[in-house]
Amino acid sequence: MLTRLANIFRVPDLRNKVLFTLLVIALYQLGANVPVPGVSFAKVQQLQHSAGASGVLGFLNLFSGGALVRLAIFGLGVMPYITSSIIIQLLSTVIPKLEEWRDQGAVGQKKITQTTRYLTVALALMQSTGLVYAFHGHDSGLLGTTIDLIPKFTVPLAAFMVLCLTAGTAFVMWLAELITQRGIGQGMSILIFANVVASIPAGGKAIYEEGGIAKFGAILAVSLILLVVIVFMDQGQRRIPVTFAKRVVGRRMYGGSSTYIPLKVNQSGVIPIIFASSVLYIPVLFSNVIPWHGFQDFVRTNIQPTSLIYISFYFVLILAFTFFYVYVAFDPHQQADIIRKQGGFIPGIRPGPPTERYFAHILSRITVVGALFLATVAVVPSVLMSLWHLTAFPFYGTTLLISVGVALETMRQIDSQLMMRNYEGFLK
Repeated sequence: MLTRLANIFRVPDLRNKVLFTLLVIALYQLGANVPVPGVSFAKVQQLQHSAGASGVLGFLNLFSGGALVRLAIFGLGVMPYITSSIIIQLLSTVIPKLEEWRDQGAVGQKKITQTTRYLTVALALMQSTGLVYAFHGHDSGLLGTTIDLIPKFTVPLAAFMVLCLTAGTAFVMWLAELITQRGIGQGMSILIFANVVASIPAGGKAIYEEGGIAKFGAILAVSLILLVVIVFMDQGQRRIPVTFAKRVVGRRMYGGSSTYIPLKVNQSGVIPIIFASSVLYIPVLFSNVIPWHGFQDFVRTNIQPTSLIYISFYFVLILAFTFFYVYVAFDPHQQADIIRKQGGFIPGIRPGPPTERYFAHILSRITVVGALFLATVAVVPSVLMSLWHLTAFPFYGTTLLISVGVALETMRQIDSQLMMRNYEGFLK
């Protein structure tokens, strides 16, 4: 294992990518620990002790790496970018202009990315305004308490804090894109991975202190089983054989080869988990700005990770987003058209519409298994904690899935880089 790890640092290009990714993560953690001006440090410490009692605050704090309760410059974390990505992907199926950009390839993708950035800044502006209002002691539903983090509150100071939080979100978005372009792995996933992994030791300690050794041992045993299942399912794939017909160009003969298209069982990765968590965050956001006490009471009571209503919605949303993301990422019509244009065919299946129907049939069967797997692994620890009345670290299933999924995907990318240079990889 140490020899394989040393192989990473023998390749200058790969070594630079890994070191650059670690440097960006360190910079992100620095920004997550620097509070915006006007925040009382003593009140922040008081809020950190009570943050675990509020499921909503704990959920928001999970994806920010603890920066939210500190009201740090990077307090909003990656949530605005994730939410805007969801909105743009949903709208791209109903707005003709966005659909046209999606079909334009790299040029259209650049326009969609730019639109996502603008929407991210707009969402960050709205969310930061609501959070500054809430952290001034006006939202006990979000904080679980009436602690005032901004004792010397003024309108100019609040506007400056909103500006700092919005600028921090834009900077985080830029850091994530830098990791994707110049580092290892998908930038947004890497930053989320760094946040959720950092919360595991403290979360485990909280479960042990609240539930005792027996319940902690049971959660740990379930986690080990889920870990094996996650790795096993992540490696599973359906290989669809493709044969390319022979053709003569000039004096040379091309084609006549056979290959396969790998369709992973968990083709969507951890994206549906993140999407579902972001959607369940939206009612919390609206409860900050909608002065309707009935709605605020419903959010305060039911949008809690150990609530059966929350768990049910979470399960259904993961299923829905898995199907949505898989069919966006792998379009059967587009894949069938590409194979036909390259002179290929699936043995026993005619090119064109029959191939498209075959892809859709296989994809739907695989996605059912993958969606049920993702949703089950995400909610099993939450169900156990709900039955045992444990409120500490209720996002453990989500944390486990994100940690293992992102780690495997990142190691897969490192493996491919090592194999290109004739080095032995990590994964077998």
